[in-house]
Amino acid sequence: MPKLYSVFTVSVATLYAYSFTYNVTSVGTKSGNVFTFKGYGGKFKFLTFWNLAIQTIYFALSLVNFVIGSNVPPTADPKKKTALQKFRDCFHATIVFPTGTFVVMTFWAIYAVDRELVYPESLDKIIPAWVNHVNHTFVLPILLIEKYLIYHQYPNKGKGILVILAFALTYLAWILWIAYKADIWVYPVLKVLDTPQKAIFIFFLMLLFVSLYLIGEGLTIFLWRKTPKQKRR
Repeated sequence: MPKLYSVFTVSVATLYAYSFTYNVTSVGTKSGNVFTFKGYGGKFKFLTFWNLAIQTIYFALSLVNFVIGSNVPPTADPKKKTALQKFRDCFHATIVFPTGTFVVMTFWAIYAVDRELVYPESLDKIIPAWVNHVNHTFVLPILLIEKYLIYHQYPNKGKGILVILAFALTYLAWILWIAYKADIWVYPVLKVLDTPQKAIFIFFLMLLFVSLYLIGEGLTIFLWRKTPKQKRR
């Protein structure tokens, strides 16, 4: 398993590093750079870009942890865990898994209803299909495979939920600021909703973020069934 995990981590880290570099240097360069693409905020106004950066950083961190950190299983002495492993696990639990899963689920759900609300057809001429799938499809299978290959210790549930909500609210504040400052609705679906509908839509998205955190924790416990025993000890 350690050898398989090492090969998996190197492969995914390489994929994300290349994809992120290509996204920054080649995607939409005729429409501006990473800071000016499609107006105020550049590519930083898209959660997809945030998520790509997050996944890239996470798997680079996992690669470093594999070399100089630790991968202590749930049945071993938790004192053997390095600070790097603890940070990796917390980062995965509170940000990486919920955000990556959120991006995949919401993108394809809205795309199935009306792609123009989330990914206008005009983007097909700017963003290659493989980049779209790295951003919006492969993320979830990769995260699920990693959950199977390696154990992640989840933080206290209250703290974990607080972190993911803080992250979600930060991004929400950012896109609302862009709408106010530059009159740009990052996602067309928000433009067609009236104020009460926006509030309801955003509320359910926040609930989804929290739900995905809980699902991630439950999935980890299911895959690594000795975890509850370890916690009781």
